[in-house]
Amino acid sequence: MVGVLGVGRMGRPIARTLAAAGFDVTAFDVEPARLAGLDALGVRTAASAAALAAASDLLLTVLPGPPEIERAMAGTGGAAGSGGNGLLDHLRPGACWLDLSSSDPDLMARLSRDAADRGVLTVEAPLGGGVEAAEAAELSFFVSGEAAAIELALPVLAALSARAEPGAIRRLGEAPGAGNTAKLLANLLWFGQSIAVTEALLLGSRRGIDPRALQDALTGSAGGSAFIDRHLDRLLAGDDMATFGLDRVVEELDTLTRLAADAELPFALSNLVAGIHHRALQRFGAVDGELLAARLLEAEAGISLVDEAPADTHTAPPSPAR
Repeated sequence: MVGVLGVGRMGRPIARTLAAAGFDVTAFDVEPARLAGLDALGVRTAASAAALAAASDLLLTVLPGPPEIERAMAGTGGAAGSGGNGLLDHLRPGACWLDLSSSDPDLMARLSRDAADRGVLTVEAPLGGGVEAAEAAELSFFVSGEAAAIELALPVLAALSARAEPGAIRRLGEAPGAGNTAKLLANLLWFGQSIAVTEALLLGSRRGIDPRALQDALTGSAGGSAFIDRHLDRLLAGDDMATFGLDRVVEELDTLTRLAADAELPFALSNLVAGIHHRALQRFGAVDGELLAARLLEAEAGISLVDEAPADTHTAPPSPAR
C-alpha cells in the first residue's frame, strides 16, 4: 500500500494520479477538511498519521518544508496526528519512506540515518512542477538514496512523471541529502535568473527599450535562460507566480547560505540573491509569490515592467500585534 501524508495543494493531485494509475493509495492530513472527497478519487483515508505509516509499504510525504518534515518523521515538538511519536517509529522494517518535499539536506541526511537504524529505506525525490504538472502526471524529480530503495520508489515516480519530458527522473547518487541539495541549487539559479533578468529589463527600460522588445532580443542570445524562455512572460503580464510562499523561498536560500558557509565556499553572488529576497519578505510579508523580489526591484526603481500596470496591491502586512 502507498500512503500519502499531506493532501494539500500538491498532495491531493499526487494521490489522485497514483490511484488512477492503479496503486492502492491511502492518505492522511492534519487538516481534516482536506480528506473530504478523497474516496471519490479512489483514495482511502487513514484514522491518523501513525496508522497510515504502520500500514504503508511505501510512505510518501508531501509537506511544506523542513519544520513539518521534522515534526512528522522525528516527532520533534509532538507531531500532530502521529500519536506522539515520529512516524519513523511506526514504519515497519523493510518499508520505504519517499519524501517529495523540498527540504534541508542536513535534516534529510539525519532522518535517513535514523530511518536506516530502524530498518526503513529512504528516498529523497524533491519534486519540480506545480499543481497542473501533478494533475497531468508531468512532475520531475531530483532523486537520491540507496539503489535498492530507489528501485522500490521508481514505479511511483514513473507514474507521477508519465507524461513529463524525457529525463524527468534525475538520479543524484546515494549520498544522503544529495537530492535536496540539487533541488535547492536549481531553485537558487532560477531565483538568481529572475533577479538578473529584472535588473537588465529595468536598465533597458530606463534607456528607452520596450521590455517586450528586449525580451525578444534576449531570447536565444548568449544571455538567454530558462527563466526568459518559460517565465518572463508571466513577469511582464503582472503574474507574481503565487505558487510558492515568499517565506519558503527565503528559507531555501538561507539553507544554501548556511551550507556554503559551513563548507567555507565562495557564495557572494548567491548571498546577494538571498538578501534581495529577504528585503522582499520584509516588504510584502509571508505571502505566495515567487516573483515578488522582482516586484521589489521594480518598486525601488520606480519602473513597472508590466504590460498594463495594475495598481500596486502589495503592501506591508500589519504588525504581529495587530
